[in-house]
Amino acid sequence: MKNTLILLIIASLSLASTKVIAQYVDTKKVDASTKLYLAKPGYKTPYGETKPEAVKGVIDRILVYLEETTPIGVIDKTTKEEITDYKNIDENSIIKQGTFSITNYMWGVTYSSMLSAAKITGDERYKEYVSDRFQFLTAVAPYFAPVLHKDNSKADPQMRQLLRPLALDDAGAMCSAMIKAKLDGMEFNGQAIMDRYFDWIINKEYRLPDGTFARNRPQRNTIWLDDMFMGIPAIANMGRLTGDTKYYDEAIKQITQFADRMFLPEKGLYRHGWVEAMHPHPAFHWGRANGWALLTKVEVLDALPKDYPGREKVLKLLQAHIQGLCALQSSEGLWHQLLDRNDSYLETSASAIYVYCMAKAINEGWIDMLAYGSQTMLGWHGVTTKVNEKGQIEGTCVGTGMGYDPAFYYYRPVNTAAGHGYGPVIYAGAEMYRLLQNHTAKMNDSAVLFYKEKIDTKAAIFYVEEDGVVDHH
Repeated sequence: MKNTLILLIIASLSLASTKVIAQYVDTKKVDASTKLYLAKPGYKTPYGETKPEAVKGVIDRILVYLEETTPIGVIDKTTKEEITDYKNIDENSIIKQGTFSITNYMWGVTYSSMLSAAKITGDERYKEYVSDRFQFLTAVAPYFAPVLHKDNSKADPQMRQLLRPLALDDAGAMCSAMIKAKLDGMEFNGQAIMDRYFDWIINKEYRLPDGTFARNRPQRNTIWLDDMFMGIPAIANMGRLTGDTKYYDEAIKQITQFADRMFLPEKGLYRHGWVEAMHPHPAFHWGRANGWALLTKVEVLDALPKDYPGREKVLKLLQAHIQGLCALQSSEGLWHQLLDRNDSYLETSASAIYVYCMAKAINEGWIDMLAYGSQTMLGWHGVTTKVNEKGQIEGTCVGTGMGYDPAFYYYRPVNTAAGHGYGPVIYAGAEMYRLLQNHTAKMNDSAVLFYKEKIDTKAAIFYVEEDGVVDHH
């Protein structure tokens, strides 16, 4: 007889701070034939299966919104007239202003996410969005450069970020996105800009004596978890672009040194900040900063050659981090602003980063689909509730510095104009699209379960044979 693999997969979800009301069946209607376990739960978040086309519909809505709210072109800020001859650019010239800046780190993430969406879904509109903006920015940059080199405070701040980066925030995510675009074969004259970005990352960013990226704010020799993402992926991707393994080594070294100071193995979480002069070091587990750390590891694993020395260490950190995060997922699928404090609000951008990284890790075989697929699906459903009909993303924490008390994080505002959520949600949608194309997600006995086999039946599954034959009633 064939051995059977008993599938008793139970979705493990930690309780959120919001009240969960139990669903009761009217006892007057209960008899021996009543199947109480089939009573309909009152989920606040959509629960169940979804299709790749439904996932794409969500991110398509975001794409349309961003096309409308991130125009390209140059205008005179006084007269508002458009400047089509770039030779006429002067200190009064600015890029057309939309809802979002198209040169900051948030848009670096968004460009990368759109390249991913184009590759996975085959929809060229996503790649065209990136190409149009990269071609525009690199075309106007030489004409803005003389204005900026005068150290003119009136110069366009978006072009200042592009041409005179002053921090990892200015350089890393945009540099990484441009490298990926080059690797994808996109044509734009961006080499000078990429070189400038990369020079800042490698040669100009402040570091501790052991080479770890750091800042002298708000205290001297402070390590920001955010800077894992703002610097390391660009270094790893430069390794892909050039084939120079010294960049892989530097990326692995940075990840290891950040983790040595900031990862708490007992929780599976990172602290937001490490301050050399503080004892003990602060340990506030801010959601989005943990997202940047998780995304960094995914980016580096994606860039490193298989079997590269040190890659296994990065993979194990990723797996431990995902395990820690999954223990804190709320019943609505989202994660909290302070991850281990369930009375802090549920935050969208961090949740979307986690969903992307988990789906990507499943698709790449880095984590177990059977163990994590259900929570990834729940996370995606939670994220979709934050994308409104206009394509705006709600519930995203605005830009955030570093604090050393819980109130600072609890009361950070949220706003649809906070650009931090748009790239992560597109990333998450693209990778969920890929996940659902390649694997079966099915409601079985009222729970969402993932299967490696293609399963067509709608009946309850009681066991699966070793050869994939399904037995059901």
